[in-house]
Order: sequence, then structure tokens, then C-alpha cells
Amino acid sequence: MSSHVSLGESASSNLPHHAFLDCPTGLVEYSFADDRFHWSDGLYRIYGYERGDVVPSMEMALAHIEPEDREAVQAYWDHVSSHGGPSSIYISIRDRKDRQHKLLLTADYILDGSTPVGVWGAVADITQSIHTDRHQLATEAVAASALNRDFIEQAKGILMGKTGISADRAYELMNQMSQDKNLKVHAIAREIINRATSPGGDPTAERADE
Repeated sequence: MSSHVSLGESASSNLPHHAFLDCPTGLVEYSFADDRFHWSDGLYRIYGYERGDVVPSMEMALAHIEPEDREAVQAYWDHVSSHGGPSSIYISIRDRKDRQHKLLLTADYILDGSTPVGVWGAVADITQSIHTDRHQLATEAVAASALNRDFIEQAKGILMGKTGISADRAYELMNQMSQDKNLKVHAIAREIINRATSPGGDPTAERADE
């Protein structure tokens, strides 16, 4: 069954340690303007898909959620979309192969200045850690996902400022570099930030061709 939890300071300030490394994580972003969901590769994999297999939507996600959790999850998402967060909920889903997963979702507004323009969420698959310290591992994984998202957003801004491309195009370029280098997108984002902040560094030096 789903239940709301308060993450408190541990979700926003604690750094992850080795114990959470076996806890898969993913990110979701929802844009109010175009009514579109964007999933990270990790979130697709939690649901048993690869990027391109499906188009993420609320209806698609709800179909994977256990029936007894659907109403609570919809109410939770509506609340965060209307009032912001951070707020969290435990969810049970069935993936593409009907395997059950226990997830922790935490979500909050995406802000443009002080204006909410969407919702972002960090998902931790706590299935394997359910019999250990579930809350600690999950909140640390969520904190790591949120930190990774910050790196990605910063790197997107750098690419947009240097090249004049859109936010979506900047993410596409980082995703392509991720595939070319066999690194996670957040690792590519850190590389871009490091190059941009190094004396004489060029954040676009290893950018994929447009």
C-alpha cells in the first residue's frame, strides 16, 4: 500500500554511502506548458522498458501501479502539482514482466524564478533493501538522484548559454554523449561543468555533433 512520508533534512542534505548503490534510481520531469513527461533511462529500466519502447504518461504509469495504490498516487501527484513539495510516497508497481517493485517517489516543483513550470520527481527502487534499513537507503538514493538532477540542469544551462540551443536539445546532446562514452548522463553533466569552470575550459569541446 502507498503511504506518505516526511523526508526531512536527510533527503536533501545527506550524501549517499556505499549501502544504497544496489538501489536503482530514476528521475521524472513533467512540464505544465506542454503536458509532457520526461523519464530518465533509469526510470524506464525500473518499469522494464528502454527509452523509445513507450511514451511516458500518467495513464501509462498508473497502469503499472498496483490497483490499491492508484487512487492515492493520483491524489499525491495532483497535490504536488497544485501545492509543490517536497513530499514523498511509497508505491508498489508491476513492471513490464509483472515483477513487483517497491518504490519511493519524492517530488517538488520545477521553478522558473519563483513560478512553478512543472514537477520533478526522484524514484528509488527499494525492493532489494526492503528487509534492511529501507527508509535510510531509499532517502539516500533519492538525495543522490536529486543531486544528479542539479548537475544535469546546471550542465544544460551551460550548453544553452554557450551554443544557444534549447533545453531539450541540450539534454539530447548529453544523452548522446552518455551513450557514446558509456557513462551516465549525470557523469557527462559533471564533465561539462568541470570543463566550464576550469581556466580556459570549453564545455562544448567534446559535445556530440548536432
